[in-house]
Amino acid sequence: MKFYIDNLPIVFPYDRIYPEQYAYMCDLKRTLDATGHCVLEMPSGTGKTVSLLSLIVSYQQFFPTRRKLVYCSRTVPEIEKALFELKRLMAFRIEQAETEEQKEKERSFMGLGLTSRKNLCLNPDVAKEKKGTVVDARCRDLTNSMVSEKNRQNPGSVPVCDWHENLGAMEPGTLIPSGIWTLEDVLEYGRQKVICPYFAVRRMMAFADVVIYSYHYLLDPKVAEQVSKDISKDSIVVFDEAHNIDNVCIESLSIDLTRPMLDSAARSVTKLGEKIEEVKTTDAAKLQNEYAKLVEGLQDAEEADSDTIMGNAVLPDDLLDEAIPGNIRKAEHFVAFLKRFVEYLRARMRVTRVVVETPLSFLLHLKDITYIERRPLRFCADRLQSLVRTLELGRLDEYASLQKVASFATLVATYEKGFILILEPYETDNATVPNPVFHFACLDPSLAIKPVFERFSSVVITSGTISPLDMYPKMLQFTPVVQETYPMTLTRNAFLPLVITRGSDQVAISSRFEVRNDPAVVRNFGSILVEYSKIVPDGIAAFFPSYLYMESIVAAWNDMGILKEVWKHKLIFVETPDSNETSIALENYRRACDNGRGAVLLSVARGKVSEGIDFDHNYGRAVIMFGVPYQYTESRILKARLEYLRAAYRIRESEFLGFDAMRNAAQCVGRVLRGKTDWGLMVFADRRFARADKRSKLPRWINQYITETASNLSTDMALTLSKLFMRTISQNPNENQTGISLWTLEDVEKAQEKQRALALEAEQRKEDTDDDEDDEYGNGGLSDSALMEVDLDV
Repeated sequence: MKFYIDNLPIVFPYDRIYPEQYAYMCDLKRTLDATGHCVLEMPSGTGKTVSLLSLIVSYQQFFPTRRKLVYCSRTVPEIEKALFELKRLMAFRIEQAETEEQKEKERSFMGLGLTSRKNLCLNPDVAKEKKGTVVDARCRDLTNSMVSEKNRQNPGSVPVCDWHENLGAMEPGTLIPSGIWTLEDVLEYGRQKVICPYFAVRRMMAFADVVIYSYHYLLDPKVAEQVSKDISKDSIVVFDEAHNIDNVCIESLSIDLTRPMLDSAARSVTKLGEKIEEVKTTDAAKLQNEYAKLVEGLQDAEEADSDTIMGNAVLPDDLLDEAIPGNIRKAEHFVAFLKRFVEYLRARMRVTRVVVETPLSFLLHLKDITYIERRPLRFCADRLQSLVRTLELGRLDEYASLQKVASFATLVATYEKGFILILEPYETDNATVPNPVFHFACLDPSLAIKPVFERFSSVVITSGTISPLDMYPKMLQFTPVVQETYPMTLTRNAFLPLVITRGSDQVAISSRFEVRNDPAVVRNFGSILVEYSKIVPDGIAAFFPSYLYMESIVAAWNDMGILKEVWKHKLIFVETPDSNETSIALENYRRACDNGRGAVLLSVARGKVSEGIDFDHNYGRAVIMFGVPYQYTESRILKARLEYLRAAYRIRESEFLGFDAMRNAAQCVGRVLRGKTDWGLMVFADRRFARADKRSKLPRWINQYITETASNLSTDMALTLSKLFMRTISQNPNENQTGISLWTLEDVEKAQEKQRALALEAEQRKEDTDDDEDDEYGNGGLSDSALMEVDLDV
C-alpha cells in the first residue's frame, strides 16, 4: 500500500492497515517534523514495529538529509524481530520502486543489528566460553590494537584472532555490503568471508541508515562511550517496549559491592603492583610516556571535539579536558591509592547494622579516615583504563571486580544528588550469618537518559503498556511534543477483561499482606484456576506478584488437593529464577498446548515470561493475574527512591507504587493478545482492581473493554461470562472487518478527507471568533471619517 501523510509518501508492506497504525504514523511524523520527543502507547499485537519502521524509512528516503534511525529494544529475539520486519519492508520497497534510479536508492539502504560478542563470535576457542564476561575478555586479548600492531611487526609472535585480522585488510566502508542484515545473516556472511561479525557491524555502524541494538548500548555510560559515541546528533532514537525504561536507566548507574568482590579487587591491586615493578625493570619509558600524556589531560586533543564524544554520565565533559590529579599520575602512586580505597571499603563491610548515607557523607568519612580527596576519586575509572592499556594486561575478566570498584569511586565522587549508599550487613532481616552488600543506588532515572535527550533531536518512547503517559515525562525530565494513547478498533471484542473481587463463597480475594495467606483466599484463588482449567481450551498463563508468594500459594494448593484437580484437565509448568529451567518449562508448555493436552504456566510479574514471551493463539487463551503486583515495599532502596521522587518531582509514594503495579499487571495480561485475529480472557483476581483509581492506570485499549458489570464479579459469575464469550468468539464471524478495524487505501483517503474538513472547520471557527472579538471592541465609537469631519475649534 502507498499513501501520503501531508506531503510524505508512505510505503506500507501490506494491502490493508489498522486505523491505529495510521494514527500512530501521523503522530510520529508530527514528532519528527517538530524535531522533538514523544510518548506513544499502541495496543499489543497491532503492528507497532512495522508502522514505526515504515514511517521512519519513508521519512529517511524522502528527505535529502537522511537521518539515521537508532532503534533500541530489550532482548535479542526482539532485535531479530525488528530486523526481520525491516528486511521485509525494504524488499517490498524495492519491488514497488517505479524507476531504476529509485530501485538503486532502496538497494543502497543499510540496516544492521548489534548484540554482544558472545552471540556474534566465530572464533571457536573464544565462542566455547559460557560466560559473556569471559568471552569479552578473551576477545579483547586477541583483538586489541597493541596485539594487532605486534602481529604486524612480527607475524606469529603473539596469538591473534584471524577473523578480526582479516577485517584490517578490507576497505573501511565496505566490510558489509548494503542491504538489511539480520544477526543470522551477519554470522553467515562472517563464516563465508572469514571475518569477525561483531567488529564488522561495529565498524559499519557509521555507514548504516538503521542500527538496531539493546538499550544498554545507549543508556549505560560505560558501554555507550565505546559503541555509540559516533552517532550523529540529528539521529532518530526509538526506545521500543519502553514501559520499564526508568528501571533500565537506574540499573545502568547503580553498583553493588560484596565482600568476595572486594577480596578479588585487593588481589588485582597486588597483581597490578607486581606488573608495574616488572615493567619498570624492562621498559620504564612506557610508564614515563603515560605520565607525560596524563599531565596534558585525560583526552587527546583530537578526541576533544564535543560532537564525537557522547555526554558521559560517569564523567562530565568539562572534566575530561582536565589533567589527572598529580597524586595518581604515577602508576605506583595510583596503585597505592587504590589499595587504600579498597581496604577502606573492606573495613566498612565489618558492620552489624544497616548504614544509609548520601555520597557527600560517604566522601567526608572517607577523607577523615584515609585522607583520600574527592578529585582523584573522580578520575579513578579512566586512570585504571589508562594503566591497563599501558601495562598491556590480558584476561581482563580477572580484573572485573577492580573495574567495578573504580567505577564506584568515579560515580560516588561525581554525583551528589539522585544517589544513595546503603550498606546492608545481612541478606534478609532474619538472617544470622553476615553477608554484607554495599549498594550504590541511583534514584533518579533521568540522570542516565539525560545525555540522550540532550544529544539527539528526536527520541520516541513507545510500548503497548505505558499508561499513565504523563508519568514518564515527569520521571525522565523531558517535554514531549506528542503524548498519545490509542484505542483498539475491533469489529467484535477479541478479548474479555474480567475483575473477580470475591470467590463463589462471597469471601473477598486479595493479595494484600494481611490476608494473602488466609486459607479462604488461597482456596478461592485455587478454585479460580481449577474452574478456568476446566472451561478454557489449550493454554492458561497465571501470574503472581512474586516468587515467594507463588511458592507459598503452590505449596498450600498442593496440601489442599487443588493441584490434583488442575492436573485432571491440564499439565502444570512453573517459571523459576533459573532461565534454563524456565526455557525447558516453556518448551514443554508449548508442546502440551500443541498436542491438545493443554497446560497451565505459573509465572511471576517482572519475570522473564511476563516481559518477552508471547502467548499467541492457542498458547494463551486466558491470563489470570493473581493479586496486584506491587513491589516489595520494605526494600530500603525502593523506600529511598520513593522519598527522592516525592522531594524532587512531587510524585507521591502511592501514585508511583500504583503506577508501577498497574503497568506490570497490564504487561502480564497483555501477553494474551498478539493480534486482531487472536482472542483470549484477561482475568484480574483481586478486589483492588475494582477500584476506579486502579483501573484508570490501565492502558486505554484494555480499559475501554472493561464494562461496569465485569468490574466486580464473583468466581461463578465470571465463569458464566467467560463461557458466553468463548461460545460467541468461536462462531464464524460474518462481519467484514474492512472499513472498521482494517482500512484499505480508499478508507485512508476518506479519513484524510475528514481530517482536512475538520481542520478547515476549526480554522473557520477560529477566524469567526477573532472577528467577534474585534467587533466587541470596535462598537460604540465614532468612525474615522466622522472624526475627520468634527470641528475641533473651541
